[in-house]
Amino acid sequence: MSVETIEKRSTTRKHAPRYRVLLHNDDFNSMEYVVQVLISTVASLTQPEAVNIMMEAHHSGIALVITCAQEHAEFYCETLKNHGLTSTIEPED
Repeated sequence: MSVETIEKRSTTRKHAPRYRVLLHNDDFNSMEYVVQVLISTVASLTQPEAVNIMMEAHHSGIALVITCAQEHAEFYCETLKNHGLTSTIEPED
């Protein structure tokens, strides 16, 4: 086995599995509240993106919030739940 083969093998990284954070529609929270919680929970979301996610959940019952590493997905899901929203995670594949 050549040194080049060993180096290639040792530097090959597997990507961590990614998870989808899902927001479920509810009949309890106002649309404005849901948008505010989304923005405060997922810092990368803009207000228009948060509105789109909220509307998707409102109309179809569920919406994708973000896809990320499992640890982050669990954090986002728990934070949404702690604010009274219904959220779940699922593997991306």
